[in-house]
Amino acid sequence: MNAVAFFSFAQQQTFDLATYIAPKGWKKEQTANAVQFAKEDAAKGTYCTITLVKSIPAGGSSKANFDAAWETLVKEMVTVSSTPEMQDPVSENGWEAQSGYAPFESNGSKGVALLVTSSGYEKMINLIALTNTDVYEKELTDFIGSINLAKPSGSNNNSLGKIGIVASPQKTQAINSGFAFNTTNFDDGWTSTVQNDWVEVTKGGSKIFIHYPRNETTFPSDPEPLTVAVWNILVAPRYSNLKNFKTAYISTYNRPYLGMGSATENSTGRQVFIVLYRQGETGWIEFVEASKNSFIQQYKFDPETIRWDSETDLLKPLEKMASYNKFAVAASDFKGTWTSDFTGIQQLYNIYTGNSAGMNIHQSNQTFQFGAGNTYNWSLAAVNGTVGNTKFVSVKSFGKFSVPNNWQVRFSDMEGKPKLYDVFFTCIKGARLMKMNDAVSKGSGMYTVFGKK
Repeated sequence: MNAVAFFSFAQQQTFDLATYIAPKGWKKEQTANAVQFAKEDAAKGTYCTITLVKSIPAGGSSKANFDAAWETLVKEMVTVSSTPEMQDPVSENGWEAQSGYAPFESNGSKGVALLVTSSGYEKMINLIALTNTDVYEKELTDFIGSINLAKPSGSNNNSLGKIGIVASPQKTQAINSGFAFNTTNFDDGWTSTVQNDWVEVTKGGSKIFIHYPRNETTFPSDPEPLTVAVWNILVAPRYSNLKNFKTAYISTYNRPYLGMGSATENSTGRQVFIVLYRQGETGWIEFVEASKNSFIQQYKFDPETIRWDSETDLLKPLEKMASYNKFAVAASDFKGTWTSDFTGIQQLYNIYTGNSAGMNIHQSNQTFQFGAGNTYNWSLAAVNGTVGNTKFVSVKSFGKFSVPNNWQVRFSDMEGKPKLYDVFFTCIKGARLMKMNDAVSKGSGMYTVFGKK
């Protein structure tokens, strides 16, 4: 997300201290205190409103003015579900603009509320945009970019200022996957949305693509040819003008692979810095920042300094992001048959002679069949023991399940007693995996992974 700042003088109109170019085809309403533009598509139920409010006296910092405007303007219009996600302030010619946005609800409608507060000359000017779609994003951005702010009368500064605003105020819309939850808002400010080919994770100007597994990106190879090949498959189609591309790796048991470079993002035309990363079981993750410096500020290391003998702890912030492929569950998601298969083999050797002492084997299969009325049938079959002396066991239960919250499920009978599990979904291409772990006796903390038949 970049600050928008450009001049345009055709068809300029004036309201209070602001001159602007009205968005073409939008309905305009003006009062003594505000001018508003609105556009909607009744058939699709989409809309966007932009309200430019007359300047008022203000003191204190630009952030304090923004906070006051958020409480008195935005919260009076809609019910926001979180604190605003702030962008970097933009300063020009005596005006400093603070901007932030957050999800909202109003009369059953959900969308994003955007506030831009420009402070200067002991005054502040506010712009509020409410929308439930990104269809009008360019028109909104163009309108804001066309605004020039004049000095108030009595000021000694004759220059004009700009309202600064981030491009794309609305988070990426999640696809409709058929499950109840396609977006997760994490407590640390990151937001994950389900997309066709990846999970998209955003926070401020940072964007991450957790790519779904693909057969053509997992072949054995040396670090450089593998990273280059995967870059061409997963990354290159969405960018152009790649510069300063390089690869890197660290020599360790779960060797991390990195590719990086600067390029033009085709969808927005902005210059970005990209890092492609994989380590162990993370899968391929793509990190997109406005610049290399932005990447360093967010992840606390310079990727271009990574060598074969670098400390792997440097990459912990990247490895952590794999865990943001995580989505809540609802009772309606529990339907059909879900299974989990496991096979473990342990080869034994005599410590004195080095000769083979046999092989231990463990194989198990768990199955949940979810039916109408929150009913379920569960079965577990397992084979354990040394080869030639294995034992087979099986257990079954049935009953009703409930979802006490969106991250847990309770079964009325599991081997003779009720049982509570921690549960969540991760996404793969066209499907989801359900991960469950005993909420009381967590054991190793390893979740059992179920796939839907």
